[in-house]
Amino acid sequence: MKLLNLLITMVAISTANAQVIKQPLSVQYGALGAYSKNFSDIFSATSNQASLAQLKTAGFAVYGEKRFLLEELSNYAAVVAIPASSGVFGFEADYFGSAEFNENELGILYGRKVTRNIDIGTKFNYYSLRIPGYGSATAINFEAGLIFHLTDKLHAGLHTYNPASSKLGKNTREQLASVYRLGIGYEVSETTFVSAEVVKQQNQPVSINAGFQYNFQKNIFIRTGVSTLTSNSYAAVGLQLSFARIDVSASYHPQLGFTPGLLLLFKLKKEDKI
Repeated sequence: MKLLNLLITMVAISTANAQVIKQPLSVQYGALGAYSKNFSDIFSATSNQASLAQLKTAGFAVYGEKRFLLEELSNYAAVVAIPASSGVFGFEADYFGSAEFNENELGILYGRKVTRNIDIGTKFNYYSLRIPGYGSATAINFEAGLIFHLTDKLHAGLHTYNPASSKLGKNTREQLASVYRLGIGYEVSETTFVSAEVVKQQNQPVSINAGFQYNFQKNIFIRTGVSTLTSNSYAAVGLQLSFARIDVSASYHPQLGFTPGLLLLFKLKKEDKI
């Protein structure tokens, strides 16, 4: 069983979009709405914390996926954010793996508007890696992002994860990977949005993530996208209720199969009317 878990972990590392941190479908999914004003949500902060500046009401979101339908490759994320007069504050928790191998990250988020056309955001993380029989290791790192609202419909931004290349543990040379993102989004209409993102991770080839959202009605939409590095494609259907949103997603890898996911977003209070 331990050998099987080790092999599964090796497959996950070789197909994931990170050197140590296993970036789930949610990173691509969240990035789709990050570079916009009308299509962003609280979960967009998982890919660029600057998107928090557009949040008008307090809320929280939870996401879960079972990568390639394997229990050992489960991934969970939770985000809560509260707007204040000085900006938007939040907290994020991420978990990947199983009892035999797991990675955890806890982060404090902050985002705010600098000008009418510029939003900034940052996140401070406490990362831990645990392998029974081998011990555990931890690291502290940070993220930072910018979003530029070039016009009412065109938006662009950049984001960096762990630019200081934090070491994993005190007595090791291993470092967490640094990741750099450059994204752009265009609101074609009130119902249609397209986005593209260039991602460069340390010791990995450049990847392009592209996505599309179409709102059939005010409360029903679809999303679809692709990542060139892992050859993953995804599709999702979202249902917007008065107090919550439910997204059911699925990702597909041509060799490893399907990854089902579920995203739930909740508003803690009604939005203030302007």
